[in-house]
Amino acid sequence: MLQNISIFNTLFNDAPQPWQIGFQDSASPAFTGIVELHNIIFFYLILICVGVFWILGSTMYYYSHNNSPIVHKYLNHGTLIELIWTITPALILTVIAFPSFRLLYLLDEVTSPTITIKVVGHQWYWSYEYSDYVTESGQSIEFDSYMIPESDLELGQFRLLDVDNKMIIPVDCHIRLIVTGADVIHSFAVPSLGLKIDATPGRLNQSSILAERTGTFYGQCSEICGTWHGFMPIAVEAVSVQDYLAWVDSM
Repeated sequence: MLQNISIFNTLFNDAPQPWQIGFQDSASPAFTGIVELHNIIFFYLILICVGVFWILGSTMYYYSHNNSPIVHKYLNHGTLIELIWTITPALILTVIAFPSFRLLYLLDEVTSPTITIKVVGHQWYWSYEYSDYVTESGQSIEFDSYMIPESDLELGQFRLLDVDNKMIIPVDCHIRLIVTGADVIHSFAVPSLGLKIDATPGRLNQSSILAERTGTFYGQCSEICGTWHGFMPIAVEAVSVQDYLAWVDSM
């Protein structure tokens, strides 16, 4: 009954909104870690900025020509204060480095993947290959994903974001992505999944994702790749394991 009341329903922000400033809602542990690190560092950044501007303002006010006409030599040069404002930022950067490198190495780790999906960037569309499965013809599951033209959009679909064939993944499963480019450098980026990896011709880049909830997560190519760079969106749909197996069977 409570689910029928709108205030008790959770509406996730999995697509960019007009004039959006904040992050999209997280759908993976990777993006949760990125947002938490951002929030922690941003909090201390505000404290540092307030402190620095307060010191600058106080110095300009109390030691102006009108308030302090007599200049003392230690107001112009001071070894101690120079050591303080040199060593303190170094210590702050060191403290920030530890959680940053920890998160960086965790994002780079691929943990016992259940499924491997090969992603290839083209001018100007994406193609996906599920090499773990074989069709009746003996070929791997492969398909291309093109942006739906604005004239063909249906009610509820997003302009410049929805595609004809989405990349389907199961929830709560470790997915390994092998990303490359067929012509020029592209970038496969899906914010809600904390994913951004270059698709470089002649090189295989590897990443891992784990979707914690069902939904459709949108992204776009994040590397300028030509005239239609802004028209090769990414749509990743996370479904239950049962629905995923049914989709694989239908292919």
